[in-house]
Amino acid sequence: MQRFFRCFGALSADATPCGKPLSMAHAHALMVLLGQPELSQQELGRELNIDKSNVARLCAKLVESGHARQRPSARDGRSRMVSLTADGKRLAREVDGASRARFEAVLAALPTGKRRELVESLGELVAVVEVTLGPVAARPLDQAVAR
Repeated sequence: MQRFFRCFGALSADATPCGKPLSMAHAHALMVLLGQPELSQQELGRELNIDKSNVARLCAKLVESGHARQRPSARDGRSRMVSLTADGKRLAREVDGASRARFEAVLAALPTGKRRELVESLGELVAVVEVTLGPVAARPLDQAVAR
């Protein structure tokens, strides 16, 4: 798994594996927010599996870059609601398209008879990781940092 992440390009701090000049967290936040009118910072953090302080910093970067806006929640003044700007939506669609193209190219390079099996196996792997590791906030600090 570690070799896969290195080969795929997931460790770059300033570019996505699909070549966009963004951090992986920034790119994934854009794609998550693309499918939602708005989310709370807490909901976004849960979806991205990052803790409260990291989601707050990420949202500040999204706002600073002009890709998102934040507002206080109408239900709870302490919560912050996050939504994409027009520029953020445009970039999110670009990132999503580039990501899909990269994964489609990888899948197309596999023998046809192995594709379905691989996709099913990856789904099972994600389910097992979710069950065994749980969310970042629920993990002991040494496990969350080792991620």
